Amino acid sequence: MSVLQWDKEGTVAIITMSNAENRQNPVFVDTFLTILDDVEKDGSAGAVVVISDDGKHWSLGIDLPWVMEKIGAGKTAEVKTFLKRLNDLFIRLLTYPMPVIAAISGHSFGGGAIMACACDFRLMRSDRGFFCFPEIDVGIPFLPGMTAMMKRVFPGNILNHMVLTGSRLTAAELEKGGVVMKACPDGKTLREESLTFGGAFAKGRSIFSAIKKGMNKDVIAVIERDDPPFIESFGLLARP
Repeated sequence: MSVLQWDKEGTVAIITMSNAENRQNPVFVDTFLTILDDVEKDGSAGAVVVISDDGKHWSLGIDLPWVMEKIGAGKTAEVKTFLKRLNDLFIRLLTYPMPVIAAISGHSFGGGAIMACACDFRLMRSDRGFFCFPEIDVGIPFLPGMTAMMKRVFPGNILNHMVLTGSRLTAAELEKGGVVMKACPDGKTLREESLTFGGAFAKGRSIFSAIKKGMNKDVIAVIERDDPPFIESFGLLARP
């Protein structure tokens, strides 16, 4: 079974992550990018909802066991290639020619939380799941582009507290801070609200993409300019 699949309800393409913790590794990223290409080829799709079929997790971010295995085997080039490819996914979401809605149906940590920040809108269930940047405790720094993506979504005081303490926030707290549009009482309501919101869009793809590129140009510039040398140096990521 693939780590992601997609189907459609009306004009809304539903991308379902289906690998339990939905950790980001080369297979995850390549599959996600292929699906985004396929959805774009469907001329009747007007919005995308990204959800998980796991009742506990939305995405726990970068697949650290895979990363550490590659580092231990001296295959750092594969990790560098993966990080560059992950940035391709983030840029694709930031410039995608239709709204991308993160339906956060469970825990969203680290790179998973950052992926949610790369989406245009976020809804989250309030009965389960936390949103967290645990890098301060894991001992892995953010790429410059990751920081830029977080800053586009989070108020500065909330982000400062989260990244320096590793605190876990609930859907209600994120709704109050304007990070998520709506805290939904359960998974069923989250899905319904996300599909209803996505189904209301009927925007031209060209203008939608153009506006997103303009709004996110500073973030994209950081990803394209500052991340490559950071990834190539690999010093902090390679520390035991």
